[in-house]
Amino acid sequence: MIRKMGYQWHLRQKMAEQGMFQTSELGPLLAERGVHLSREQVYRMVTQPPQRLSMDTLAALCDILTCSPNDLIEVTVAPAQVRKTAAGGGRAKHADKAVARTKIRRPDPQ
Repeated sequence: MIRKMGYQWHLRQKMAEQGMFQTSELGPLLAERGVHLSREQVYRMVTQPPQRLSMDTLAALCDILTCSPNDLIEVTVAPAQVRKTAAGGGRAKHADKAVARTKIRRPDPQ
């Protein structure tokens, strides 16, 4: 059994706890701490879990929201099933059939 790692991003909830309900409120606070992000980047960071996050940005968010990284990021573990391979050395069911090339023809002009 393989363990699939995931995470939940709680920035929106932490902002709401501090009375911040608009993403535009976060941009100037980040800039005060030396993190300069575009309006679109701030919006995506709040509304979607980020794939990459710099330590500077994480530290600034924790300072703004008076929280720890654990409050923003909740790591989750879900067991994942391993797909079993087909018998016969992993070959596909119809792998022994010959592949026929397809010819595309234009319709005859009439």
